[in-house]
Amino acid sequence: MNKIPPFNRLLTIMDELRENCPWDQKQTMESLSHLTIEETYELVDSILDKNMDEIKGELGDLLLHIVFYSKIASETNDFDINDVINSICDKLIERHPHIYGDEVVKDEQDVKRNWEKIKLKNGKKTVLQGVPKSLPAMVKATRIQEKVKGVGFDWDNKEQVFDKVKEEFSELHQEIKKTNNHEKIEKEFGDVLFSMINYARFIGVDPESALERTNKKFIGRFNYLEQEIKTNKMDFMKMSLEEMDLIWDRSKKKFP
Repeated sequence: MNKIPPFNRLLTIMDELRENCPWDQKQTMESLSHLTIEETYELVDSILDKNMDEIKGELGDLLLHIVFYSKIASETNDFDINDVINSICDKLIERHPHIYGDEVVKDEQDVKRNWEKIKLKNGKKTVLQGVPKSLPAMVKATRIQEKVKGVGFDWDNKEQVFDKVKEEFSELHQEIKKTNNHEKIEKEFGDVLFSMINYARFIGVDPESALERTNKKFIGRFNYLEQEIKTNKMDFMKMSLEEMDLIWDRSKKKFP
């Protein structure tokens, strides 16, 4: 089997597993879907860690899922892996008329605008129709902002967006001071987050990755804090915040 070209080898293994393995036989598109989401997040983790071996492995896991879905669909004669590959090839050619046609573009923004126009022409009823409802809220906000930018609905510069961030923070602060209405406070907090995500886009930062890096940093520092407390036979519950802060400051040198 090692002499078979790699992709054909994977397809052969998939056929054999679907025929002979009780677990693989039982799987459906629905049962695989949550696992696919998990695999995607694992890929993102490995990218953030810059671990190329893990990235390679996680990409393989995602490729397996694509092959698995295609295998299931082939059993009902809906489509197979060749249809999937041809579908994305056709889409890429259609949405890059500046490469495969006579369209002229100046920069990546022109490419994105053309992309959105082509999607609307091909049946999308609204600009935001293509944003999946099940996306995590932060990712969804990013996609919404990218979509409307594609048709020209956007701020002119990052200073305007930062002013909007400050305005939303002010409105949140005022709402907290004047009322105990949780619904209104939550609304203003959502506006702050949306404006921050918008600002991240203008300064070239992926907010999901940025927050996850901070999560990893905090986890590293807190694990260091726990280990130091255990090593020195101290008790979390009996320590003052000032004592914890002394160790926390040391953790910043290990996890900057």
